[in-house]
Amino acid sequence: MTSTADGPGAVTATPSQGTPLPHEPADGPVTKGIGASLPSVDAPAKAEGTFPYAADLWAEGLLWAAVLRSPHPHARIISIDTTQAAELPGVHAVVTHEDVPGDAGHGRKIADQPAFARDLVRYYGEPVAAVAADHPDTARLAAAAIDVEYEPLEAVTDPEKSFESEPLHPDGNLIRHIPLRFGDPDITGDVVVEGLYRIGRQDPAPIGAEAGLAVPRPDGGVEIYTASTDPHTDRDLAAACFGLPPEQVKIVVTGVPGAMGDREDTGLQMPLGLLAMKTGSPVKIAATREESFLGHAHRHPTLLRYRHHADSEGRLVKVEAQILMDAGAYADTSADALAAAVSFAAGPYVVPHASVDGWAVRTNNPPSGHVRGEGAMQVCAAYEGQMDKLAAQLRIDPAELRMRNVMATGDLLPTGQTVTCPAPVAELLRAVREAPLPPLPKDSPARDWLLPGGPEGAGEPGAVRRGVGYALGMVHMLGAEGADEVSTATVKVNGPVATVMCAAVESGQGFTTLARQIVQETLGIDEVHVASVDTDQPPAGAGAHSRHTWVSGGAVERAAKMVRSQLLQPLASKFGMTAELLSVSDGKITSYDGVLSTTVAEALEGKELWATAQCRPHPTEPLDETGQGDAFVGMAFAAVRAVVDVDIELGSVRVVEMAVAQDVGRVLNPRQLRARIEAGVTQGVGAALTEHLRIARGVVRRPDFTGYALPTALDAPDIRIVKLVEEQDVVAPFGAKAASAVPVVVSPAAVASAVRAATGRPVNRLPIRPQAAVQGG
Repeated sequence: MTSTADGPGAVTATPSQGTPLPHEPADGPVTKGIGASLPSVDAPAKAEGTFPYAADLWAEGLLWAAVLRSPHPHARIISIDTTQAAELPGVHAVVTHEDVPGDAGHGRKIADQPAFARDLVRYYGEPVAAVAADHPDTARLAAAAIDVEYEPLEAVTDPEKSFESEPLHPDGNLIRHIPLRFGDPDITGDVVVEGLYRIGRQDPAPIGAEAGLAVPRPDGGVEIYTASTDPHTDRDLAAACFGLPPEQVKIVVTGVPGAMGDREDTGLQMPLGLLAMKTGSPVKIAATREESFLGHAHRHPTLLRYRHHADSEGRLVKVEAQILMDAGAYADTSADALAAAVSFAAGPYVVPHASVDGWAVRTNNPPSGHVRGEGAMQVCAAYEGQMDKLAAQLRIDPAELRMRNVMATGDLLPTGQTVTCPAPVAELLRAVREAPLPPLPKDSPARDWLLPGGPEGAGEPGAVRRGVGYALGMVHMLGAEGADEVSTATVKVNGPVATVMCAAVESGQGFTTLARQIVQETLGIDEVHVASVDTDQPPAGAGAHSRHTWVSGGAVERAAKMVRSQLLQPLASKFGMTAELLSVSDGKITSYDGVLSTTVAEALEGKELWATAQCRPHPTEPLDETGQGDAFVGMAFAAVRAVVDVDIELGSVRVVEMAVAQDVGRVLNPRQLRARIEAGVTQGVGAALTEHLRIARGVVRRPDFTGYALPTALDAPDIRIVKLVEEQDVVAPFGAKAASAVPVVVSPAAVASAVRAATGRPVNRLPIRPQAAVQGG
């Protein structure tokens, strides 16, 4: 909910930077506590390049690791000969699947991926062996010297063919099928539109590639220092792989250089730990950019077939959809992504009848997994394409068509779940619809940079068409389908200083800043420290779906309130009143009648107070055999209006402006909220126009930042936050909602809608290819 802008979406160019958000008071900003634009403590170190990341770690007697990866997307391993590699000077150890003492695999939701390939390799880049040596170059040379004999097998890279192919995994090719049925399956509308949509393989593309350091322990265990976002789950998976009890494995979280799912991959931790225990020395690995692309999970490529039914006034009657998600070689979190896609297949619209089938299948493509807005982003692009088609068929303004169908609090999802949280979708759409449009570019050489393609492009002003498009979208918060969402936090106060201990990882979402704000607000203490994270602390869960704003922030708030009671109760008793009659504000404690007035510092003098608390939201339930169930704790919504200029001869697209209205519940940190929204929009623009990890017959092509194009500051559009709706969710701590994921979900669909408006082309694939934007092409 609140954070600095880390990760690939952090580079933005916007004239609104530094201007007030729509809700900010005219009499000046709040300076501390909830609602303040409190800066991140580590921001100066990150800006100066002195912040310690895993790649910066060092230890006495350090060895370096390198991983040998498969050159085939699918092959049988005939033999592995490590003799030549082991005999190279400087090599201390070589490990393969034979050196893995445990039987468990790894994977965030389903642990079906081995630490090293055994009999088969199932995707290009799968780890086969690892080496520890006294120099990184020696380690890489030794890894290359391992002689692996492969028998190449036919790779299944088309998810549609996965259904009929031989099993690629002992668990089969089908990971999950959800047949959602809602209402009358036989009803039809006056107007029917159909569409086929394809969503590409977006990569998290973190600023810093994966790295880690493993240190052997005297008890035979190991400590692993890495940028984990879910250290307790990583510890348990690693311990099972190492054949050790969890208490002999410790994960220490280092600085996280951006995280949108990729930090949940445990593929590096397994070889690190095995090599450290085998050599008895600290072992470090720092992945190259190519290894980073090959090693972590990507957004699920998805094929979507849709049929929308509406009446003659444009009101939706029924939505039919088939959603096929490519999970790659292993399951990971694909079952969860599919649940989100199927549940939100109709979007934030009232749909009385729905028939949706969703499948997640294994292929020999690289694994897919958790990337911000997974599932929801793919279907948003499709159902908004359908809304544009309906508007064109009925000759209704696209924004007006959406307004006639928007969801509100009390409506039903196609899963049968009632939307009980605030759902101000109409208000959001109205805000972006009524916002002033940006001016048209002037036809002069001085403004050539405003043309698609920039000043060096071949475009002509006369070939440029402007388009305006709209999109609405939604995401769920916290885990779903019965996930036990719980976090534990401890707040300690010693004199004028408070310390927060919670295993919620600061991954760029701003949890450490939020924790400081909560304690400032509750206890009136200015100096608040947040302890570093390791697995000696109670678990707090993964950093996804705004979990830590809600669950970990809620735990910190409860612990701080318990400390507050410990602080106030003696004072209240001394004056013959209850603690509830005392208030804490601006470092002062006062009673309702003014009899008692003292400072927090005076009340705390010589005292050490502490409390531990948990936060666990209300339970959810799995979807049943017809896709029905109360699967989600809460939802957040956004509306985006995109304005684009398209060269209809070259197919080049320039995003001029993105106007955003978002349902945020409550603004906890205005400056960081702006950063999160702008980062999310920019990441969405990348998904719409440039970001696609190219795979040819299962082989990753050009896994680098030349072949994989991220939007830069020159590509980022003007981003205007035209409205923030602060209708607090009563079941959420502070009433706040997810802020980062929903603009990522909605922005690609809005850009595609605007390109349709400019060109008249269907635009049914993301990222948008130039030929799709050429008028008459």
